[in-house]
Amino acid sequence: MITFSSHDGTRLACHDRGEGTPLVCLPGGPMQDSAYLAGLDDLFPHRRLIRLDLRGTGASAVPADPASYRCDRLVDDVEALRGHLGLETVDLLAHSAGANLAALYAARHPARVGRLLLVTPSVFAVGVPVAGDDRLEAARLRAAEPWFAPAYAALEELVAGRGTAATMGAVAPFWYGRWDEAARAHRAAEAGQKNQEAAAAYGAGGAFDPDATRAALAALAAPVLLLAGEADVAAPPRAMAAYAALFPDAALTVQPGAGHFPWLDDPEAFTGAVAGFLGA
Repeated sequence: MITFSSHDGTRLACHDRGEGTPLVCLPGGPMQDSAYLAGLDDLFPHRRLIRLDLRGTGASAVPADPASYRCDRLVDDVEALRGHLGLETVDLLAHSAGANLAALYAARHPARVGRLLLVTPSVFAVGVPVAGDDRLEAARLRAAEPWFAPAYAALEELVAGRGTAATMGAVAPFWYGRWDEAARAHRAAEAGQKNQEAAAAYGAGGAFDPDATRAALAALAAPVLLLAGEADVAAPPRAMAAYAALFPDAALTVQPGAGHFPWLDDPEAFTGAVAGFLGA
């Protein structure tokens, strides 16, 4: 475990595993304990994985100012971690909502980014639209599953803007490439890993300026890899291709059969897709 003091004195924690060039991992949720990323720890034996617990989550302290949970303000925590590690540049792996933070960090500190790996990223920071039809198309890849019919009906409700807490729960199988015991356990742990107050503040007014962020990312020199899941209803491949097009040096890889957590769905395929990019 690494602990360090951020810019405002909030004590933050990281889970440090392995040896080699550091790879800082930013969790999604938003504002979820990085424990859900623990499956990454043993996938890159030649990299030192550093999973950051964002403020108010996991082993990190709750800040004095709840407004500091806003995504654009979390950029200063990532920069404080880079400084604490003594790195001139930092390689970042960001998952889901964590990609919003990574994008804002890259926009604000472009010279500090070595490599940027965005795994099934959220698009709020860059304003890329995700079409409902693309979500449904990804879902239909799972049509042979025994749970498909009720889950798909719930997804149709969500896409139509009629979602409820019940429909959100009903679509859970679509988040995983295999809705097996491990996926169910992973999903069940989520509620206890999230800071709901922090999640509510994460995207508060002023957190995102997509036009400015896209303009900054268009000049980013660092290489970027976006990894999409073929069957991911949250970040379907067409939207991910549009996201990749925002960068001057980016590639898109689509992992076959994967959902929103591709390293869980098929660890070997995941490492094969990203190892060359990371040099691991």
